[in-house]
Amino acid sequence: MKSGALEVLATPQMIAWMEEASCLLNDVEEGWTTVGIHMDTTHDAPSPLHARIRIVSHLLEKKGRISRFEVSAWQGDKCLGKGHHERVDVNAEKFMSRLK
Repeated sequence: MKSGALEVLATPQMIAWMEEASCLLNDVEEGWTTVGIHMDTTHDAPSPLHARIRIVSHLLEKKGRISRFEVSAWQGDKCLGKGHHERVDVNAEKFMSRLK
């Protein structure tokens, strides 16, 4: 995913990777999953398409059903972006039934 006409990493792609990395850290019961409810990030440096990007997510706290993460994106030792992400535990079946 490029950013407009530029052959650089797009902010929405960076954020999607941050969200995916945070999903991997959640430990929920059978039948439950997590959904993102908040993302606050900065995109601080450009990166060319096809570069190797490392995404880091650290669980800062879990209060009830809400997990708060510190997220960042790296190309080598250059920080491309950083921020905070929140996810909430949901019953997957009940959540999907709300779409009907």
